Amino acid sequence: MSLFDRAVVAALPWVPRSLVRRFADPYIAGETLGDAMRTVEQLDRRGIRTTLDLLGEHIERIEQADAPRDGYLVALGEIGKSGLPATISVKLTQLGLYLDEDACYRNIRALVAEGQTLGVGVAIDMEESAVTTRTLSIFRRLRSEFDNVSTVLQAMLRRTVDDAVALGDLSPSIRVCKGIYVEPREIAYQGAEEVRTSYLETAKAVLDSGGFVAFATHDDVLVERCKGLIRERSLDASRFEFQMLLGVREELRDKTVAEGYPLRVYVPFGQEWYAYSVRRMRENPRVAGMVARAVLGLE
Repeated sequence: MSLFDRAVVAALPWVPRSLVRRFADPYIAGETLGDAMRTVEQLDRRGIRTTLDLLGEHIERIEQADAPRDGYLVALGEIGKSGLPATISVKLTQLGLYLDEDACYRNIRALVAEGQTLGVGVAIDMEESAVTTRTLSIFRRLRSEFDNVSTVLQAMLRRTVDDAVALGDLSPSIRVCKGIYVEPREIAYQGAEEVRTSYLETAKAVLDSGGFVAFATHDDVLVERCKGLIRERSLDASRFEFQMLLGVREELRDKTVAEGYPLRVYVPFGQEWYAYSVRRMRENPRVAGMVARAVLGLE
């Protein structure tokens, strides 16, 4: 982490909201579902799949889960009507995981059940390590009933390869990512190569179980190693896809699509864009520095 990255994060409280919006614009589709669906349509014309993420997490009262749940139900309906290859991605803390796990389960089950009816996938996103076990428990419970639900494993966590193996009986659909949360050394790898090794071992474990792997990464080295794994195993395109974030490494995204690999873009939207943007930059100062350099024309 550079001094520049630290300086950007330290300055966030004094950065005007309009400037933060300028930072956020390339990475967020807009404030409304209509904005998000327009982005979905634009990406579809380029042969790119999408997943919608309604911004927000860590609610303070369980009643606050109603709005994101209902918002996602509307999004599922719009995706179903469009016929586009889009899914949704949901954070369980947004649905009440920290407040009432039973209520959270009812909320996410309602979304998965509606998605199954409409033929739309629902991804349960992964958050900080404090909720990893509960998230995977809810995923396992849902996967026993529905086949349109997937989840995420973070390669930086030392437990992740074991988690992938333990989920093997489900033949799961798993998005493998590095992980962006700041975690202590005793539970998380700190070195880039350690994380890459864990990433590939996690993907192999999912594939060994007959599952589906979404290779979520913007790391050139990992992208090439994942392509090598695909060739080595002669994987059919029904067994994998690449995933990237809206507005990030678009040249790598377009190159991957041009080479014929299936790819999905994560499309965040919603009125919580400001809190999301500031939180993400504080959690990962390297991202803050990257965004600031891009805005200032320094890279």
